Amino acid sequence: MAPMTGNPAQTIAYPAPGSRPRKQSSERTLPHVIVLFGATGDLSRRKLLPGLVHLTTSALAPDIRVVATSLEDYDDDAFRRFTKDALDEFGTHALSDEAWATFADQLSYVPTSAGPDALAEVVNRERAALGEEAHLLHYLSVPPRSAFEVIAMLREAGLVQDSRVVMEKPFGTDLETAIHLNDHLHETFSEEQIFRIDHFLGKEAAQNILAFRFANGLFEPIWNRNFIDHVQIDIPETLDLGKRSAFYEATGAYKDMVVTHLFQVLAFVAMEPPTALEPRAISEEKNKVFRSLLPIDPANVVRGQVAGYKDQPGVAPDSDTETFIALRCDIDNWRWAGVPFYLRTGKQMAEGQRIISIAFKEAPRTMFAANSGVGAAGPDHLTFDLADASKVSLSFYGKRPGPGMFLEKLSMQFSTQDTERAGDVLEAYERLLLDAMRGDHTLFTTSEGIESLWARSQDLLDDPPPVKPYGVGTWGPNAIHQLIAPHAWRLPFERVWREQR
Repeated sequence: MAPMTGNPAQTIAYPAPGSRPRKQSSERTLPHVIVLFGATGDLSRRKLLPGLVHLTTSALAPDIRVVATSLEDYDDDAFRRFTKDALDEFGTHALSDEAWATFADQLSYVPTSAGPDALAEVVNRERAALGEEAHLLHYLSVPPRSAFEVIAMLREAGLVQDSRVVMEKPFGTDLETAIHLNDHLHETFSEEQIFRIDHFLGKEAAQNILAFRFANGLFEPIWNRNFIDHVQIDIPETLDLGKRSAFYEATGAYKDMVVTHLFQVLAFVAMEPPTALEPRAISEEKNKVFRSLLPIDPANVVRGQVAGYKDQPGVAPDSDTETFIALRCDIDNWRWAGVPFYLRTGKQMAEGQRIISIAFKEAPRTMFAANSGVGAAGPDHLTFDLADASKVSLSFYGKRPGPGMFLEKLSMQFSTQDTERAGDVLEAYERLLLDAMRGDHTLFTTSEGIESLWARSQDLLDDPPPVKPYGVGTWGPNAIHQLIAPHAWRLPFERVWREQR
């Protein structure tokens, strides 16, 4: 299934900070020097370096050179050994010795301690090797507190012109800090140069929502309050916090996951049809959803804390930080008025899943006998699985074979792994890196959208309900069932996805 992208773009010069972005062109993707800050961190090891190797060896990316920088006092050879170890541990594609040698030759390393002049010298050398049309892509795989220092370093190094900057979450911790961060960024970069990354939107299944909604006359006419009963976006995780407990103590599940991930997915589900499948039109419709989102009511929120969290390093003994959150939110517009959206995510839960479940209103049952089975398995659902092996399922009632009229739940399922193009599926970070080089903002968030979400979160941030305990390997505190009543959570599934034979 073809990925949803906007118009590929390259521009030789960017507008000044604060000016209106220009409409993108459809020129080819130009060569890029990728400046990778935080290059020895966990995200770089697990996702960014393997992703860059795959893009390069599969010829999807243009000519690139990677200039890595981090706190470690490495030289080029030491960082190349670091990269090879990361590929051996986390790479998902076979890599020949020849391909590795080619990529290794494109890697350079500058310790952050060497300062802006040393960084500029290496970047400009690599840029000259690619030719005068080469552009820069700065990837800030650093903690939020370090972003200001990196921006200052890029400004002092003279590496702002003809460049783009990719920002990792969180984008602030409330409205005030988000505005401060955006204002600081806009002093150096225009909004067109800034790419706020959400890897959930890079997943094939997330983009498939747009295809299902807007390319099929079967679904778009019923995608509204008249036919949809409620929506669930459910992202439980089995992972523990590991070394991230100190970071999480200052953040929590809502700031870490809901604002930057789940709300972004919600916008794809709830947005109006854009005028075109291009970045500006899609961003406008997403931002309309965020403006229509009612303020989050703390009474409609369940916060949880997993057993043993307070024993982790960096966690206060009396910590009230949530490692789990479930909430109801409502969108106050014509399409969605009265339709609740239920969101849930947490650490160390029973399963790791990423689903969007659209529950349709149930049909009248008057013609069926009480014991026919109709309604026994709940409403019909359209389910999107956002896992890398993405799947879509439509469940409905059908007649059970045999005498009499007995009904049971059936389903039709589709998986990208069942198609002849399964090998074309890109990992989320690979797609987003490629889109950033193309200047395609379709799958990235905007300053307006982020600030709208923080504004609607303020009531919850000011008066959060107390955390409730939950056990490792469970589905969260018991209060989640009262939150969603009279509905029920789709997870855990009573069925399993059918595997390809």
